[in-house]
Amino acid sequence: MTDILDELRWRGLLALSTDLDELRRALDSGRVTFYGGFDPTAAGLHIGNLVLLLTMRRLQLAGHRPIGLVGGATGLIGDPSGKSEERLLNPRETVAAWVERIRAEVARFLDFDPGPAGAVMVSNLEWTEQLSTLDFLRDIGKHFPVNRMLARESVKARLEAGGISYTEFSYQILQAYDYLELYRRYGCTLQVGGSDQWGNLVAGVDLIKRVEGASVHALATPLITRPDGTKYGKTEGEAIWLSPDLMSPYAFYQFWINRSDDEAGGLLRVFTFRPSEEIEALERDTREDPAARAAQHVLAEDVTTLVHGPEETAKAVAASRALFGQGELADLDEATLDAALAEAPSMEIKLTSSGLPRVVDLMVGTGIVTSKSAARRAIAEGGAYLNNRKVLTEDAEPDQGDLLHGRFLVLRRGKRTVGGVKAVSG
Repeated sequence: MTDILDELRWRGLLALSTDLDELRRALDSGRVTFYGGFDPTAAGLHIGNLVLLLTMRRLQLAGHRPIGLVGGATGLIGDPSGKSEERLLNPRETVAAWVERIRAEVARFLDFDPGPAGAVMVSNLEWTEQLSTLDFLRDIGKHFPVNRMLARESVKARLEAGGISYTEFSYQILQAYDYLELYRRYGCTLQVGGSDQWGNLVAGVDLIKRVEGASVHALATPLITRPDGTKYGKTEGEAIWLSPDLMSPYAFYQFWINRSDDEAGGLLRVFTFRPSEEIEALERDTREDPAARAAQHVLAEDVTTLVHGPEETAKAVAASRALFGQGELADLDEATLDAALAEAPSMEIKLTSSGLPRVVDLMVGTGIVTSKSAARRAIAEGGAYLNNRKVLTEDAEPDQGDLLHGRFLVLRRGKRTVGGVKAVSG
């Protein structure tokens, strides 16, 4: 696909645009400077932010110049979009630390090499911190009719839910002011964001029109949701984080490998750079042979490599295979094994001179069976494993030599039910 808007549409990434024909002409006629914003309202970015980052990367690969804006100012307030109640305001020191973390995360996905399309990183604290209240009200606030602000979907929803503070009500003005400043400083004429941000995006378009008399653009990507309509993201309490200290590469890989057949094709389009022919072929393969899970394997490996690199992806794949009897557990490094077992039912035992508990007791303790009789039955039927070795007797006991890295045991019932044991000093 040579037209970036056609590609975004095919990938399901084009939800809303101010004037698609004008935007297409602008993108076709030369290099466009555009921006996407990331507020430090948490310690890191998640896959909802990754949608925007990869959309920005696609635009950059098409020859356009990205600006990554980290909200050092707006992060102190918080966007009311998608929120049913007022945000808790984080301390300034916390927000400042998160700004630096998020700067580093954004930088991983854009190309900052010198050149006409080289990315730029900014914080809106640069221009907002020096803005006095009087200047804000006189020079910016006067361009915002209150009736139009009240009509914004994010504001209407909060008013219906019980109210909104002036702090969060003013967020749309601050975001619009960001667009105006980037227009003045960098010639930025396109803002990209999620569809839940649409009111804020068009507020910036309107402000530039009123102040500068210029026509600029906004483009919104859809919210990526599960088949049941719920969001993938931190607001749902099950964040899929991009930072390895917030979510291990193994857990990240497992999230993608466990997507359903109905999800996999759409996620391949959004989160990978595979061309249309390959993705459509993977979708066909999944329909014809769902047990092979071809689309899910490509999805998990591509996205994990994109976010964590090929080495961590290889470790995650090896751990995923080894836990289910298709590789050597002893070959896994300690950190990877620890992360893998953290995703499984597990228990902790104390190392004592009396030795380790019997396998039957460990199977019950980890929860991979419901009772000792069920554990004995699994052993008798040949379906119980300790460190991928079949358990042969009901009274089998592991010894300290079985402890992987001196502290882990891996139990398995059948092919898919895994439990972990972590031994600590008594």
